[in-house]
Amino acid sequence: MTALLFATGCRRHDFPEYPANYREFAYVTNGASDTVSIFDVVHVRLDREIHVGQHPIAVAASPSVNEVYVLNQGAPLGNGSISVLSAEQNAVVASIAVRREPASIELDKNGSFAYVTNAGSNSVSVIDLKARQEIAVIGTGERPAAARLSPDGKALVVANRGAGSISIVDALTRQVRRVIEGCPGATDIAILPDSSKAFAACSAGHQIMAIALARTADAANPARADALEALLNVGQAPVQLALKPDGGELFVSNSLSDSISEVVTSTDDVGGAYLMGPDPVHGLVNADNSLLYECNYHSQEISVYAIDDGKRDGSIHVGDGPVALAFSTAGHLLFAVDGRSGDVAVIRTSSRSLFNILSAGKEPNAIAIKAFHLT
Repeated sequence: MTALLFATGCRRHDFPEYPANYREFAYVTNGASDTVSIFDVVHVRLDREIHVGQHPIAVAASPSVNEVYVLNQGAPLGNGSISVLSAEQNAVVASIAVRREPASIELDKNGSFAYVTNAGSNSVSVIDLKARQEIAVIGTGERPAAARLSPDGKALVVANRGAGSISIVDALTRQVRRVIEGCPGATDIAILPDSSKAFAACSAGHQIMAIALARTADAANPARADALEALLNVGQAPVQLALKPDGGELFVSNSLSDSISEVVTSTDDVGGAYLMGPDPVHGLVNADNSLLYECNYHSQEISVYAIDDGKRDGSIHVGDGPVALAFSTAGHLLFAVDGRSGDVAVIRTSSRSLFNILSAGKEPNAIAIKAFHLT
């Protein structure tokens, strides 16, 4: 209660002035509760907790309509589903079947299609979100863990964790156009804003891949095929990749080295490794490219890394086991999902200080933000 009163007193100086019809919510999936906790970002409070499918593990907000998509892993060895939430009602309005053991969900820039990696069926489901149905299945390597669509919409890059490989899919034809081996425990993908290059985290080792993506010839560049560009040495067990919004640098969460590695994306140079905290698992760069916030899972801390200074610049105390991060739309708040304590820490970015801790369900694991105006 004290924190909320403090927020009210400081709103005029530190918080945006919202119009009456503005709504913004944070959606947090609770893996062991089969629920989603929905937080009112405007008033910084729990709005409600709703039931979805079994073991929700990922969530994505539509860029075009007022909907949020929750990926449910389902029963062991069974098929999963997507729960479609209306952001205006904050209620489940539809369910879409996917394949066995879904692991991640990616939306295209128009919010028309979703791409779901199915670890238990070695495939990616292509979902027509308006029609609420699967329209294609793309075969991948063993146990795909993540998929990212290039910003130009031409390539879907899939990390096959079980196979230790990367599948590059032509997003228009939905055909695999190249498989690149040699990435043990492939677990995450990042793609540059100009769609020229992808990076893959090889979590069972100490390297990441830099992959040049195919392009057609133009006045400035010759044509090129998809190709492995470099294997870059980082720390042990790189599990997640955080790209600066401008694409200039990439930050690698090295979970077993308690460090991050900084990579210059244009040259594939690893600039250095920097100690963060126990088991860094998820990083997020702010909108002005100045700070990296890093979740240290075996702690109660978010580390802050000053990018221009090239050094760790303090930490923020949160709940136990921070595992995922998301900024509010205005960037004045950072939400940290605490997997072990079952709550969400709310951080004021202006002061880099804890503002409040809000209760979630059991084993929260992912977060998405959706903002909109009521009409």
